[in-house]
Amino acid sequence: MTHFKSVGVIGKHRSPQVAPVLNALCRHLAELDRNVLVDTYSADLVDEPVSFVTRAELAKRCDLVVVVGGDGTLLSAARELAPAGVPLLGVNQGRLGFMVDVTPEDMRESLAAIFRGEYLREDRLLLRCRILRNGKPEQSTLAVNDVVIRNQAAIRMVEFETWIEGEFISQHRADGFIIASPTGSTAYALSGGGPVVHPSLDALALVPICPHTLSDRPIVVSASQAVRIVLGGHEGSRVMLTCDGQTSEILQPGDAVEVSRAEWPLSLIHPKNYSYFNLLRNKLHWGRGPAQRTPG
Repeated sequence: MTHFKSVGVIGKHRSPQVAPVLNALCRHLAELDRNVLVDTYSADLVDEPVSFVTRAELAKRCDLVVVVGGDGTLLSAARELAPAGVPLLGVNQGRLGFMVDVTPEDMRESLAAIFRGEYLREDRLLLRCRILRNGKPEQSTLAVNDVVIRNQAAIRMVEFETWIEGEFISQHRADGFIIASPTGSTAYALSGGGPVVHPSLDALALVPICPHTLSDRPIVVSASQAVRIVLGGHEGSRVMLTCDGQTSEILQPGDAVEVSRAEWPLSLIHPKNYSYFNLLRNKLHWGRGPAQRTPG
């Protein structure tokens, strides 16, 4: 069986630093007898004789898309490609790299193993965010990590209510609020004091940002029910909604934001030796494992 015959390539936008890795990747894929399609946004970074297509075409024609960059590059690609069911593999050229787990040095060996069928495929929960204004849907957006409601006025708090499927949770006064997927639980939500949620769980983390009441703590709820945030405040309030820190929308008093599990998951491809807890140990500098301790 041939695994991933048609492979797309996406590089970090406007980043000449990724050009050497992008070109090496295209060469490796050609040598491995793959049909290579490169995102048009990366055209000025690639010198290899490949076809350049839009991301919409990548979604239609690719069995796998390799993303070269950091987590932000993969987040952007995921929101566009996940609805088509195209799995993503990340090559780390960023800073932290929770989702891009192949190094440039291991890229060729990892790709060869993956094409032999030696890989792990993991489905991650995606978020669907809807803005309702005067009770009517205004906008709908996908998010991989989180949906964040944040006050833009430094000296004021946001006033809002939280609900789950018609059941009232609480009233809040805070600098903002984070609704994070398990994937996003190690991003902004973690900085806000939220829990690490294993990506296999069908759950959401609800994390107030600097709440006025200290007992207003993060909670974890089932992703099977929609979370609704209803804004209070007054005319002139400056509140912004962001998805993955990359798309934004200004909210108005009385607006409702509904966050639920999206219709499709995000599929990630990992090398066979991938371990989520090993990732946490390395990225969050957790304690060493038994085999790493020195005797005595």
